[in-house]
Amino acid sequence: MKIAMIGAGYVGLTTGACLAQLGHTVTGVDVDAAKVARLSRGEVPIYEPGLEALLREQTEAGRMRFTTNVEAAVADADAVFLAVGTPSGPAGDIDLSFVQQAASQIAPALKPNAVVVLKSTVVVGTCRRVREVVAERRGGLDFSVASNPEFLREGSAIDDFLCPDRIVVGTDDRRAALLMERLYAPLRREGVPYLQTSTANAELIKYAANAFLALKVGFINDVANLCEAAGGDVTAVAEGIGLDRRIGTAFLAAGPGFGGSCFPKDTRAFAATGRKFGAPQGLIETLIERNEERKQALARRILKELPGQPEGKRVAVLGVAFKADTDDVRESAALTIIPVLQDAGVAVQVHDPQARQADDPAFAGVEWHESPYAAAAGAEAVVILTDWQEYRNLDLGRLADAMAGRTVIDYRNLLPQEEPAAHGLRHISLGRADGHGAVEPGIPFEVAPAARRSAASPSPA
Repeated sequence: MKIAMIGAGYVGLTTGACLAQLGHTVTGVDVDAAKVARLSRGEVPIYEPGLEALLREQTEAGRMRFTTNVEAAVADADAVFLAVGTPSGPAGDIDLSFVQQAASQIAPALKPNAVVVLKSTVVVGTCRRVREVVAERRGGLDFSVASNPEFLREGSAIDDFLCPDRIVVGTDDRRAALLMERLYAPLRREGVPYLQTSTANAELIKYAANAFLALKVGFINDVANLCEAAGGDVTAVAEGIGLDRRIGTAFLAAGPGFGGSCFPKDTRAFAATGRKFGAPQGLIETLIERNEERKQALARRILKELPGQPEGKRVAVLGVAFKADTDDVRESAALTIIPVLQDAGVAVQVHDPQARQADDPAFAGVEWHESPYAAAAGAEAVVILTDWQEYRNLDLGRLADAMAGRTVIDYRNLLPQEEPAAHGLRHISLGRADGHGAVEPGIPFEVAPAARRSAASPSPA
């Protein structure tokens, strides 16, 4: 099948390369001629494990190419994917101008019976609007529109596409449904769950899924606060609740709050959609506020842990990407925490394996270093903000030798609880009673027989 992918950003590149891997012929389209030239040479402008090798393989096999010519790419395409940006608006809603612009641009060049597929994350009703835009420009309805939301996690996007939990396709006519079934036939034959539904349902599924996952993150962070106050250990609590199959262990790691290109933007858009339709999403509205409050609170906590006044002190921040295995810093905890430290007069020294954003104004004044140990030199405290494997494997003796102070603030709970103390370091983690996991043993008690029977009774929930 011939496919045109409008937009060569993260989603467009990953989706295009993976569709080519499935055997389709894909033409990637972008308005940036310099980017197209780089991609044509096999150079990928973003960091995503395995993507550069996959793109090069598919380009050399003739199944993937890039161009700035929209009309030529669309003219013989069976499916035209729209993977353009949908930035947040001032009230949390999303700006659909790029989607509508792309729809208007492809409309005259579409061949009859082609399917326009919305891959961008869009609010409910967008497919309907795209259908109107294309029909107006073409003067007819000899085409279809489908919704095919992406569920790609940065750092594991290729595996998420080729071995997904599910494929969600929204269509409102049989023509689009049949084409999408053919498109994903290789994965459907492998038994990947395939949900065929309406375009409105597919649009809602994407937002509802991300909102629910973000709720899990916010929930376990609140539980971590309770554990610190009540003498618990959030790691054990998360493991215990995650073993319930109805809950699962994913997204139950305490941390500095969610960030990235999806959760913050999608929760805001989901909440804005609820307000628009008169169905407020109160849980999500609260979650958004709590997530930002957490980043601020953890920044202030760092300042409290510094000896004396913070002004003039040095702090090393390890990790500015919002999560490991990506160079994406969008809405990362570092963007909130570093300015708070700087405003208090703290000199910030930074390391990240991939996300060196020296030209980002949010990181103005920080000192960038090539290793975590160089970043830690002369620091009163080291703060771990990103869950890179490199930080799990830190040589704590070497780190202690480089530091001026003794405090390691582990906002990802990466380090084994006992090891920092063996190197003379004070380890402050999340969700543990005294900041480093040494919880006073509780008083043992015997559960009364009636209580045992009640606890063992099946729950109707």
